[in-house]
Amino acid sequence: MAHPEHQLVWAEIPVTDLEAAKAFYASVLQTELTVNNDGPNPMVDLPTAEPMKGISAHLYPGKPAPSGIGPTVHLAAPAELATVADRVVEAGGKVLSPAIEIPVGAFIYTEDPDGNSVGWFRYKDA
Repeated sequence: MAHPEHQLVWAEIPVTDLEAAKAFYASVLQTELTVNNDGPNPMVDLPTAEPMKGISAHLYPGKPAPSGIGPTVHLAAPAELATVADRVVEAGGKVLSPAIEIPVGAFIYTEDPDGNSVGWFRYKDA
């Protein structure tokens, strides 16, 4: 049986207030985000270098799992992890761990303002 190139193809991050979540993620990612109304629900796409080809995620109006219960989505850290951690706190989220080193890089665990578990990962060469 052949395995797919990637197991993860898309992630959806449920949020209670789409505009507030858009502001949080725009602040952490340091990029402008817009609401996309092309689907059955409004959503905010998180950008990739090649839209429609990259593995990404979007925010959508939904019911987040209670803090500490839902899955963790790991996103690409747009800067050094200490900088990302500062942005998370400044934008209203929480940092849950120090940087955790693994052979290919490091990541931190955080929560967005809705309590979604978000890891921010940075490759060693980035």
